[in-house]
Amino acid sequence: MQIQVYWCAEVAAKFPQLALCIGTISNVVVERENEKIRKLKQAVYAEVKAKHDIERLKDDPVVRAYRDFYWKLGIDPTKTRPSGEALLRRVLRGGELPTISTAVDAYNLASMKTMIPISGFDMDTLNPPFNVRFAEEGEPFTGIGMDKPIALKSNMLVLADAKSVLCIYPHRDADQTKITMKTKNVLLVGYGAPGVTPQQLEEAVRTALEYIKTVCGGEIQTVKVFSPTPKQV
Repeated sequence: MQIQVYWCAEVAAKFPQLALCIGTISNVVVERENEKIRKLKQAVYAEVKAKHDIERLKDDPVVRAYRDFYWKLGIDPTKTRPSGEALLRRVLRGGELPTISTAVDAYNLASMKTMIPISGFDMDTLNPPFNVRFAEEGEPFTGIGMDKPIALKSNMLVLADAKSVLCIYPHRDADQTKITMKTKNVLLVGYGAPGVTPQQLEEAVRTALEYIKTVCGGEIQTVKVFSPTPKQV
């Protein structure tokens, strides 16, 4: 797949420091669960519990960067927490990540460890190029777990391909492009925020790809960071 990401001029002007990282892995075998993901979960849980204190989590620079970004997007981060932080808080409180599938659980572990929001898509359902833009007023979007589409507002930042919105940036993924048990090729997106470095994004996506390879097999193909390239869309 030829991967290119464009930023609409309005987004590039408003968030010039914004970046995202895309990674791909092919020929995976997705299962509901297996022994490899169970072992990986326990290892990463132990690692983050040894590193983080839940009481001081709000002061972490990465957590603060996403919280500040959420406020700028009109999202209250105390009610809709950035996904990496939400997953980490869950484990630090003694809980576990939800069991969805080996591939999804693997990239959720990487998101929790790095506190970088990550989406996973069935690559064969996508229609590049990708665009980071503001939604069109009333544009329909059906997120994972939604019974029916919602109408997006024009101030909502989204990641879209040539046919539809893939994600309300950076916290709600579309249902039609999600990873399933039939998925063979996976595309990951690590979502940046002002104050988060390209190196941090790349590390998060590389970690997620390695975790997927550990539990699902496959061959890692692409890891690339994209910064604003204005294009009218």
